[in-house]
Amino acid sequence: MNNDVRGWLRASTITAATVAVAALMVPGAAHASPGSPAPGAKAGECSLAGATITAEVSINDALTERFETYANTGGEWTGADSTYSLPLPGGETGWFFSDTFLGEVNDDGSRPLDSVFVNNSIVVDDGETLRTVTGGTPEAPESVIPPTEDGKWHWIGDPTAGRRGTVHVPLLQFEKFGPGGFDFGWTANRLAILDEDTLELQSIEDLPSATGINWGSWTQEAGNRTLVYGITDIDGVRSAFVARTSGTRGLDGIWRFWDGQRWSPHEADAAPVASYVANEFSVAPFRDGWLMVTHDTTFPFDSRIVAKVACEPTGPFVDAGELYRTPETGPFGSYGDGDVFTYNAHEHPEFREGDTLLVTYNVNTFDNVGDVYDDASIYRPRFLDVTLTVD
Repeated sequence: MNNDVRGWLRASTITAATVAVAALMVPGAAHASPGSPAPGAKAGECSLAGATITAEVSINDALTERFETYANTGGEWTGADSTYSLPLPGGETGWFFSDTFLGEVNDDGSRPLDSVFVNNSIVVDDGETLRTVTGGTPEAPESVIPPTEDGKWHWIGDPTAGRRGTVHVPLLQFEKFGPGGFDFGWTANRLAILDEDTLELQSIEDLPSATGINWGSWTQEAGNRTLVYGITDIDGVRSAFVARTSGTRGLDGIWRFWDGQRWSPHEADAAPVASYVANEFSVAPFRDGWLMVTHDTTFPFDSRIVAKVACEPTGPFVDAGELYRTPETGPFGSYGDGDVFTYNAHEHPEFREGDTLLVTYNVNTFDNVGDVYDDASIYRPRFLDVTLTVD
């Protein structure tokens, strides 16, 4: 199936058993905590409770120009989605992507029909230049996390630092179950362990998968624990859940699941902490509480990026305001194309400066045979500077 159809499905509804149409970087650290709840604050109490958040938004010119130039002229990465980031050793940043086009872009801005396509990739940014990391060989590139022998493929979740010089990448594993274009579905959550320096795959482990929650939408270090957020649909409402691992083993540790009152050892006890979220979002400390940035999914393919807040990372997260409306979306958007949609907005906390956030989102199209080839700029991340005001 073509990449943009996959992106559409991920941007719409990926459920438990079916796929429905629908600051400074610290080398080697996971998402740097830009703040933490105020000392002495009681659980469930914070100034964010009941707050309204508004935003002043501008394009992040530096990252936008760097990625556009690289995609059009680098001869390697030409577009992708997911757009997670992780500080790497030596002050570099790894940008982790799911479905990815590789190769050249034509002089007229179109993408060759024979462009190489892989299910995941990494672009390493040293602050001035970019380079692409894939599996396989330069002559025959493959996904960093390759398909299984029986053809199951992997989309990535939010990476975090592992132990002993590794990177942990949560994975969503999918497989085909019929000949139709939409005949594929989620089968399991898995964990890719990469070498921190080379970003080469070391191993793949199993993650909790019994309930169908797609774990890995976001990861966040919180003290000596790692929070892991995931999603599934409940009666047509896409909801977020949270688990945690403890100790120094990253995502390869013992998991506990928030059941609404406490941390349970049973995945089946997991309870929703937010509703109408996207498949990918962010959750990070903000002032004396926690801030979620997500595309709104109250209506299918909504252009709105919103803020939700809570006093604890376990929620409940409540709406706090609209941050931005993506200009590319729909027939009256910047492409003038009703097939174009946007999805999966989230913050990159390691780049936060005060109340100004770096937020990315993805752009795609329902035209799975034309648009992403006719105009290579459609299928690329967007980078925003978002300055928040809290009232």
